[in-house]
Amino acid sequence: MKNKKFKRNSSQNNFAKLSVFQNQKFKFKKKCPLSGKGAPKIDYKNIRLLKKYTSENGKILPSRITSVSLKKQRELSLSIKRARNLALI
Repeated sequence: MKNKKFKRNSSQNNFAKLSVFQNQKFKFKKKCPLSGKGAPKIDYKNIRLLKKYTSENGKILPSRITSVSLKKQRELSLSIKRARNLALI
């Protein structure tokens, strides 16, 4: 009896105890909307795209909220700053 391992509702325990302060193994990562086939090109003249990635106050939204990759986030922030400088936004 000592060598046997008992599992007690392991599938229920994993998902029943989901909370904000838990391990990262149950979180799902979304794909980057700006990379891949058919993705829009990031440009400072594309105001409609840039406004999606800024808040109401004009701040650039972080990539953890928008799920944009690091490379595309850098391009996005650069083009938003250029558009601000030219008073397009």
